[in-house]
Amino acid sequence: MSTARWDKVELTASYTLLVILATELLTRLGLISMFPLPTVDLVLTSAATVLVIGAFWFARHSRKLRFWVIGFAAATQLVPMVVRQPVLLLPLIGAAIPVGIILWALLALSKKGQGAARHS
Repeated sequence: MSTARWDKVELTASYTLLVILATELLTRLGLISMFPLPTVDLVLTSAATVLVIGAFWFARHSRKLRFWVIGFAAATQLVPMVVRQPVLLLPLIGAAIPVGIILWALLALSKKGQGAARHS
C-alpha cells in the first residue's frame, strides 16, 4: 500500500517538474526576440523543449525515461550558463545542499514502515 502512495508522489513530482521545465523552456523561446540566445543555447533549448513536451506521451509509463528527460532538460539550461559564467556554480552548489536534504528525507520516508511490515 505505501509503495503505491510513493509511486503517486513520484509520478506527481516528475510531471510537475516536466510542466515547470516546459513552461521555462517555452518562455525562453518565446522571448527570443527580446533576449537573443546564442546558437548553442537555441539548439539545446529547442531540443529540450521537444523532449519535455514529448515526454508527456513517450515517457508516461517509464519513470527512468522521465528522469532522464528532466535531467537532460535541466542540464541544457544550466551547463551553458555555468560555462559562460563559472561564478554561477557557487549558488548552484549552495542550492544543492537543501535539495540533498530533501532527497534524503524523501528516501527515508519512502523506507518508513517497510521494516515494521517485515516483523509483523
